[in-house]
Amino acid sequence: MRLTFTRWIRRNYTQLLLKALRRPVISITSVVFIFLLAVATLLTGQIRFNFFEADAVRLFYVNVEMPRGTTLEETTRALIAVEKKALQQVKTEELRGSVAYAGQVFTETEPLFGDNVGQIQISLNPAAPGKRSVDAIAKSVEGAISDIPGPDNVYLTRLKDGPPTSSPVNIKIRGDEVENIKQAADRLVTFLRANPLFSNISLDYRPGNPELVLRLDGEAIKRTGVDPTVVSRSVKALIDGEIVTNFQHEGEEIKLRVIATEHDWADVEELLRQTLSLPDGKSIAIRELVVPSHGLGQQNIRHYNFRRAITLEADIDKENIDTVAANKLLQEQWLAMQDEFPNVDIDFSGELDDIKESLDAMGLLFLLGIGLIYIILGTQFRSYWQPLMILVTVPLAFTGVVLGLLVTGNPLSLYTLYGVVALAGISVNAAIVLISAGNARLADGMSLLHATVYAARRRVIPVLITSLTTIAGLFSLATGLAGKSLIWGPVATAIVWGLAFSTVLTLFVIPMLYRFFMRYSHRTITTH
Repeated sequence: MRLTFTRWIRRNYTQLLLKALRRPVISITSVVFIFLLAVATLLTGQIRFNFFEADAVRLFYVNVEMPRGTTLEETTRALIAVEKKALQQVKTEELRGSVAYAGQVFTETEPLFGDNVGQIQISLNPAAPGKRSVDAIAKSVEGAISDIPGPDNVYLTRLKDGPPTSSPVNIKIRGDEVENIKQAADRLVTFLRANPLFSNISLDYRPGNPELVLRLDGEAIKRTGVDPTVVSRSVKALIDGEIVTNFQHEGEEIKLRVIATEHDWADVEELLRQTLSLPDGKSIAIRELVVPSHGLGQQNIRHYNFRRAITLEADIDKENIDTVAANKLLQEQWLAMQDEFPNVDIDFSGELDDIKESLDAMGLLFLLGIGLIYIILGTQFRSYWQPLMILVTVPLAFTGVVLGLLVTGNPLSLYTLYGVVALAGISVNAAIVLISAGNARLADGMSLLHATVYAARRRVIPVLITSLTTIAGLFSLATGLAGKSLIWGPVATAIVWGLAFSTVLTLFVIPMLYRFFMRYSHRTITTH
């Protein structure tokens, strides 16, 4: 049975190979057309591009920001209302637990603190067949809580099982004046919120507490004859007191601070109503000697590359747009409004930087690997052309990868490219076997045509067995039969489809190239 089956494979393969050798132009043109079709499929966006596609952690956070000045108790009440509405979107069998806490928000970069912020942690049970994904549950929760009255901003934070740690959209808005930076940031936030492709938009800017700034009114102080230092010292004494002297006690320096009678200021206006004594014995309210201005202080002032900066982050709808396209869309919007903010510039970082860095490093390592393969094969075969023939299998394998991604629906991700790099070393094995066998037959005195066909016929079974064993080992992972993984699934898919496609094409393309190039080779092939 086994011998009959192998004879059948060799006989049919030899017949097909002879037909291809009789029409080399048509055969090679067909292969080139298939490769160009794969490239066009990739460039036209038929393959979903998500560079850092990864399995979602079954945990997400709902972040709540209340208006400035909100007390901790009010924030807690708002959190309870948000949590109640959010949990209505999570089924009982999906929910593992939830907890809400006011006064702090944990992010992937740093914790935020304040009476007006809070966070709800929602933990889900392990994934099971037929149950909703984390993204589906999170989107359901996000839609339910987006219109809750009270909070200034409600957004979700999803944890990632792998790089990068930042959001797909992560830009630094830099300038010299915080107000200008804030205006530019608000414009970009408005643009993102109007586009359904973006979600969970947030700024790391947090306005401080309400503040009262007092500037001395020089003309009023001059008319009253009060010493300006008396005014400033009196205001300071009312609020923080003043250190008037210090002395030593048992070797320790002790500072003596004089403060006004302790007063619980219910309103800063009460401070302006306090009076000062004038040289003529009369009194005057502090309000008459200063120019007050109300505003909000700065809770934090961040810098990036020596300039003040506000970081804008957002998630994207990965089913309809990728990270590169999303950042390009934001770059185009910034170019349209850049003239309005001449002293502000944008620095795109986050996941986009990680993509560029990874692609650069991977491209360099891929070229290094191809170069090492060429050197090793050139040394082994003592030829410049035969290693090039063998490396033709790499684009053939790439064609199979594109077809596999198109059929399975897996994205082109960092992990898919890992599979492509690994495939570059695996796919050349079949070509090495065929060319080595052909060289041995030529050394035995066969004609070029007979050596080509005989070597292919003799090696087709070992080539198929080698490829099929690799494909069988990765098949369950590539198809998700052993559990679907967005990290390892694309790696296995790239190797399985790329190896299957390249093996079939290699069995026809390599003999045709071997016959063509060796026809013009005048070197003597020897064996040891």
